Amino acid sequence: MLRINERRATEAAARFLKLRGGRMSYLKLIKMLYFLDGEALLRWGRPVTTDRYVSMANGPVVSRIYDLIREEPAPGTDPIWHHYISTPQGWEVVLLAEPETDELSRAEEALIDEIFAMYGKMTRWDLVRVSHELPEWQDPNGSAIPIQYRDILRAGNKTESEIAAVEGELESLATTEAMLQPA
Repeated sequence: MLRINERRATEAAARFLKLRGGRMSYLKLIKMLYFLDGEALLRWGRPVTTDRYVSMANGPVVSRIYDLIREEPAPGTDPIWHHYISTPQGWEVVLLAEPETDELSRAEEALIDEIFAMYGKMTRWDLVRVSHELPEWQDPNGSAIPIQYRDILRAGNKTESEIAAVEGELESLATTEAMLQPA
């Protein structure tokens, strides 16, 4: 499985926040990031943030991003996220500074704009309702259930051969990324 690209995730979140005037409910932000990744996966065979996904009570969640928002950074770490996006103030996060967008392609930026146009005027609770209607979401009954790429692709009416091709490509990418990581 791919590792989250925190810089790409931060750039995508910052773009959503900028489109919303610099602040947003973090529940709404994680829903829009999930919708972004799902649509990118269906269109291009690769998500934008490369985060992991889980079904939680309020719908699908971008798991590591949720942790970046809700948890205090471990001692000795310096998450990129916290340079640009605040810790929650009430239920909202604030754009602290705009990151360079050297990780996102123009197509990904356009998709962020498209997702925002579709969902940006909805409340966080509207987005929870919409996300509960997604076929890949399962009620976790107070827990969390992993959502695999396969679940999203199947819900998007991809064939088994298309799913296998995307999974193979993502597995190759994950292997390459792992080999390039410093020891």
